[in-house]
Amino acid sequence: MIAATGRYTIALVREWGTFALFAVRSLNSLFRLRAFPRKVSRAVYEMGVRCAPIIFTVGCFTGLVLGLQGYFTLSKLGSEFVLGSTVALSLIRELGPVLSALMIVGQAGSALAAEIGIQRNSEQIDALETIGVNPLGYLVGPRLVAALIVFPLHTAIFDLVGIFGGYVSGVMIMSMDAGVYWQNVYDGVDRADVFNGFYKSVAFGFIVTAICAFEGFNTHRKSTLPGARGVSESTTRAVVFSSIAVLAVDFVITSLLG
Repeated sequence: MIAATGRYTIALVREWGTFALFAVRSLNSLFRLRAFPRKVSRAVYEMGVRCAPIIFTVGCFTGLVLGLQGYFTLSKLGSEFVLGSTVALSLIRELGPVLSALMIVGQAGSALAAEIGIQRNSEQIDALETIGVNPLGYLVGPRLVAALIVFPLHTAIFDLVGIFGGYVSGVMIMSMDAGVYWQNVYDGVDRADVFNGFYKSVAFGFIVTAICAFEGFNTHRKSTLPGARGVSESTTRAVVFSSIAVLAVDFVITSLLG
């Protein structure tokens, strides 16, 4: 049992080291990439524009649910007037960055892992290496840069839509005073809360994109099944590992920043 634990630990540390080198080399390869703005703008479109509808939808319903549950809970304590700050802080500090990252993982992250996995299986990545093009800079690097732009923007959209959803629940459904709600939002949120949420979104964007690209890039090495089944396996693994990483990093950043 001790030997098996040691082998598993060594394999895990080796895998983490391989992933860290993969992320660093992807960023380093950007300095030699041609048509950098065009590649980044396309990645921003894939992660940003295509994911916007689901961010709007999930943010709206999250705010609606927070408004209802918060009002019911706070009314038992006679503190329903603080609903605005409760909804705003819950979204800005935690739910906004985490849920928007998970939604992007489900849509853009899975597509990224599947796309690179198919390119690996069809030997397109080998062809890039043959003609002297660095596949990390061509396929992965621009997406990492795009994620640093897109994730904070989606987090901001999620927060704003969610706060308005809380307004609909608290004011329009539960007949709370609108002025009290918005004043409480203004008084309860400060600059540090907003920056903490953006710090989390930047970290989530880099880690999620790197994990999804890493799993797709190494489909041939890590999948137990060949062909399309191997791509589906690596895509599933990318989504699961990315989701776990979002929650783990959220805990670490919350512990450090408060």
